[in-house]
Amino acid sequence: MNTPDQYAGVRYLVDDVQAAVDFYTAHLGFTLDTAAGPAFADVRRGPLRLLLSGPASSGARATPADAAAPGRNRVHLTVDDLDAEIARLRAAGLAFRGDVVSGPGGRQILLTDPAGNLIELFQPAQPARERA
Repeated sequence: MNTPDQYAGVRYLVDDVQAAVDFYTAHLGFTLDTAAGPAFADVRRGPLRLLLSGPASSGARATPADAAAPGRNRVHLTVDDLDAEIARLRAAGLAFRGDVVSGPGGRQILLTDPAGNLIELFQPAQPARERA
Protein backbone atom coordinates (compact mmCIF):
# COMPACT_ATOMS: atom_id res chain seq x y z
CA MET A 1 0.00 0.00 0.00
CA ASN A 2 1.19 3.52 -0.74
CA THR A 3 2.16 5.86 2.04
CA PRO A 4 -0.19 8.82 2.65
CA ASP A 5 2.30 11.36 1.25
CA GLN A 6 2.30 9.76 -2.22
CA TYR A 7 0.05 10.92 -5.03
CA ALA A 8 -3.42 9.46 -5.43
CA GLY A 9 -4.05 8.19 -8.95
CA VAL A 10 -7.21 7.91 -11.00
CA ARG A 11 -7.26 6.10 -14.34
CA TYR A 12 -9.39 7.48 -17.13
CA LEU A 13 -9.80 5.56 -20.37
CA VAL A 14 -9.52 7.91 -23.32
CA ASP A 15 -9.85 7.52 -27.08
CA ASP A 16 -7.00 9.91 -27.90
CA VAL A 17 -4.21 10.34 -25.35
CA GLN A 18 -2.80 13.52 -26.90
CA ALA A 19 -6.23 15.17 -27.04
CA ALA A 20 -6.74 14.31 -23.36
CA VAL A 21 -3.30 15.67 -22.39
CA ASP A 22 -4.01 18.87 -24.31
CA PHE A 23 -7.42 19.24 -22.61
CA TYR A 24 -6.20 18.75 -19.04
CA THR A 25 -3.03 20.84 -19.40
CA ALA A 26 -4.54 23.70 -21.42
CA HIS A 27 -7.81 24.08 -19.54
CA LEU A 28 -7.60 22.61 -16.05
CA GLY A 29 -4.12 23.40 -14.76
CA PHE A 30 -2.58 19.92 -14.97
CA THR A 31 1.07 19.41 -15.92
CA LEU A 32 2.34 16.56 -18.06
CA ASP A 33 4.41 14.06 -16.09
CA THR A 34 4.91 11.11 -18.44
CA ALA A 35 4.02 10.46 -22.06
CA ALA A 36 4.38 7.01 -23.63
CA GLY A 37 3.33 7.58 -27.21
CA PRO A 38 -0.29 7.16 -28.14
CA ALA A 39 -0.92 4.51 -25.48
CA PHE A 40 -0.52 6.36 -22.17
CA ALA A 41 0.26 9.60 -20.40
CA ASP A 42 -0.14 10.89 -16.89
CA VAL A 43 -0.80 14.43 -15.76
CA ARG A 44 -0.71 15.94 -12.27
CA ARG A 45 -2.54 18.65 -10.42
CA GLY A 46 -1.69 19.00 -6.76
CA PRO A 47 -1.92 15.56 -5.14
CA LEU A 48 -3.90 14.07 -8.06
CA ARG A 49 -2.18 11.93 -10.68
CA LEU A 50 -4.53 11.34 -13.59
CA LEU A 51 -3.60 8.28 -15.68
CA LEU A 52 -4.78 8.73 -19.26
CA SER A 53 -4.94 5.30 -20.87
CA GLY A 54 -5.53 4.99 -24.61
CA PRO A 55 -6.92 1.91 -26.38
CA ALA A 56 -3.46 0.33 -26.73
CA SER A 57 -2.57 0.67 -23.03
CA SER A 58 -2.52 -2.28 -20.66
CA GLY A 59 -5.00 -0.45 -18.41
CA ALA A 60 -7.58 -0.29 -21.19
CA ARG A 61 -7.04 -3.90 -22.23
CA ALA A 62 -7.59 -5.07 -18.66
CA THR A 63 -11.04 -3.46 -18.49
CA PRO A 64 -14.04 -5.71 -19.18
CA ALA A 65 -16.12 -4.47 -22.11
CA ASP A 66 -19.19 -3.86 -19.94
CA ALA A 67 -17.18 -1.60 -17.60
CA ALA A 68 -15.36 0.46 -20.24
CA ALA A 69 -17.94 3.19 -20.85
CA PRO A 70 -17.69 6.46 -18.92
CA GLY A 71 -19.97 6.44 -15.92
CA ARG A 72 -21.21 8.79 -13.24
CA ASN A 73 -17.89 8.75 -11.40
CA ARG A 74 -15.84 11.87 -11.94
CA VAL A 75 -12.74 13.78 -11.01
CA HIS A 76 -13.67 16.52 -8.53
CA LEU A 77 -11.67 19.75 -8.84
CA THR A 78 -12.15 22.51 -6.28
CA VAL A 79 -12.06 26.07 -7.62
CA ASP A 80 -12.10 29.45 -5.86
CA ASP A 81 -14.52 31.18 -8.27
CA LEU A 82 -16.84 28.88 -10.19
CA ASP A 83 -18.36 31.65 -12.31
CA ALA A 84 -14.93 32.86 -13.44
CA GLU A 85 -13.89 29.28 -14.32
CA ILE A 86 -17.07 28.74 -16.31
CA ALA A 87 -16.52 31.97 -18.23
CA ARG A 88 -12.86 31.13 -18.91
CA LEU A 89 -13.64 27.62 -20.15
CA ARG A 90 -16.61 28.74 -22.27
CA ALA A 91 -14.36 31.37 -23.87
CA ALA A 92 -11.99 28.50 -24.73
CA GLY A 93 -14.86 26.72 -26.52
CA LEU A 94 -15.67 24.09 -23.90
CA ALA A 95 -19.27 22.99 -23.31
CA PHE A 96 -20.75 22.01 -19.99
CA ARG A 97 -23.10 19.15 -19.11
CA GLY A 98 -26.06 20.94 -17.59
CA ASP A 99 -26.25 24.04 -15.47
CA VAL A 100 -24.70 25.03 -12.16
CA VAL A 101 -26.16 23.05 -9.27
CA SER A 102 -26.23 24.62 -5.81
CA GLY A 103 -26.48 22.76 -2.54
CA PRO A 104 -25.61 23.17 1.12
CA GLY A 105 -21.96 22.31 0.48
CA GLY A 106 -21.41 24.63 -2.46
CA ARG A 107 -21.93 24.97 -6.20
CA GLN A 108 -20.84 22.66 -9.01
CA ILE A 109 -20.99 22.13 -12.74
CA LEU A 110 -19.93 19.21 -14.94
CA LEU A 111 -17.94 19.09 -18.14
CA THR A 112 -16.43 16.23 -20.08
CA ASP A 113 -12.98 15.54 -21.43
CA PRO A 114 -12.60 14.61 -25.13
CA ALA A 115 -13.40 10.95 -24.33
CA GLY A 116 -16.59 11.74 -22.39
CA ASN A 117 -15.16 11.30 -18.86
CA LEU A 118 -16.81 13.63 -16.35
CA ILE A 119 -15.04 16.42 -14.47
CA GLU A 120 -16.80 18.30 -11.68
CA LEU A 121 -15.76 21.86 -10.94
CA PHE A 122 -16.79 22.64 -7.37
CA GLN A 123 -16.78 25.86 -5.35
CA PRO A 124 -17.32 25.20 -1.63
CA ALA A 125 -19.92 27.27 0.19
CA GLN A 126 -18.52 29.96 2.43
CA PRO A 127 -19.02 29.35 6.14
CA ALA A 128 -21.84 31.52 7.57
CA ARG A 129 -19.36 33.77 9.42
CA GLU A 130 -17.63 34.64 6.09
CA ARG A 131 -20.91 35.49 4.34
CA ALA A 132 -21.93 38.05 6.94
